[in-house]
Amino acid sequence: MRHVREGAVDGRADAGGPVPPDARPVVMLALATLGFAINFWAWALLSPLGPQFKDTLLLSSFEQSLLVAVPVVVGSLGRIPVGALTDRFGGRVMFPLVSAATAAPVLFLGLAGHSSLTALLVGGFFLGIGGTSFAVGVPFVSAWFPPERRGLVIGIFGAGMGGTAISALTTVQLVDAHGMANPFLITAAALAVYAVLAAVVLRDAPGRTAPTEPLGHRLAATARLGITWQAGALYAVAFGGYVAFSVYLPTYLKTGYGLGQADAANRMAGFVLLAVAMRPVGGWLSDRVGPTPVLGTAMAVVAVGAAVQAASPSLAPVGSIAFLAMAAALGAGSGATFALVALLSPANKVGSVTGMVGAAGGLGGFIPPLVMGTIYGATASYALGLALLAVVALAALAYTVTGVRRVAARPAAPDTEPAPVR
Repeated sequence: MRHVREGAVDGRADAGGPVPPDARPVVMLALATLGFAINFWAWALLSPLGPQFKDTLLLSSFEQSLLVAVPVVVGSLGRIPVGALTDRFGGRVMFPLVSAATAAPVLFLGLAGHSSLTALLVGGFFLGIGGTSFAVGVPFVSAWFPPERRGLVIGIFGAGMGGTAISALTTVQLVDAHGMANPFLITAAALAVYAVLAAVVLRDAPGRTAPTEPLGHRLAATARLGITWQAGALYAVAFGGYVAFSVYLPTYLKTGYGLGQADAANRMAGFVLLAVAMRPVGGWLSDRVGPTPVLGTAMAVVAVGAAVQAASPSLAPVGSIAFLAMAAALGAGSGATFALVALLSPANKVGSVTGMVGAAGGLGGFIPPLVMGTIYGATASYALGLALLAVVALAALAYTVTGVRRVAARPAAPDTEPAPVR
């Protein structure tokens, strides 16, 4: 048996095509990352428009927070079944399916679903489908590469979360220039084109074995794995913090610092881009020094940054430095978490583990915007919410250097070691 990076194939027609065998893993990684970015672009469409909807629909702070949080929680919980379905049917089937299914609510929101809170919540609920694409991509790209390269590879794929930056940079400007429907129509077209491209070009890795046991049994077995809960707890802080800031930062900056909507959205895009750039760095470092040191450092930086920002410093330069430091740490921590997943998950359960861990991360991003909105409504300050983030990051740091460190240092048991890529 040889690794895919050596160009090994098993002779199946499904793995064939015009792409040379030695280039195929890179092409699959690039296409998966593109699909992830487009789906995340769609998933984040409502966040930059939150302040505008608050003004036009006369929403309370809690209603505005709920509006941007609904796609997050649906996309998070949806990763559990979608990850398991990817183990069963492969990314070649699931990527086009998820992309096409996400296009429908995007069209609804653009054409008819932005005139009331109820319609926005319904559209936002189904918009959450786009967030499940993460659980498709991780097992898909993992299967194409050998274990010693998966930290970097999953980090590169994870950079597709920069799709939220596309939304942050373009949505408000497109609405101002061409009307509310415009960004939704453009995104729906991108999703449709990608769904066709993925159906034609994507191939699952040679030698992929699909589990045969029922979905419920596989999910129950995944829930019994220690890595599911260990990585889930860390990802709830790392990726959850990223998601929370990416959906709530425009509101925070507008309310807490008096910035205009476009300025706040652009600053949020800078936060997102730095986090995106650091995700593959976190995976790359994890391949070299191990995931635990990377995770520990990331959590320490988040704790310090949140504590500094809780004191409500001036935005320039202290506040900006604190937020950018947290962005870098959250991105690197997210990449390191899935390096840990790739290291310790059974090969035929990577999708299921990814789904549950990804759900934890998304839920970690669902709760903070609601907490921040509620705290601000009660105290007219975000200080307590940021102080709570610092405490949570410190707890994650303590867990990383104790329990997670022991597990990561322990040799994997034969029945839990990821199988080599064929």
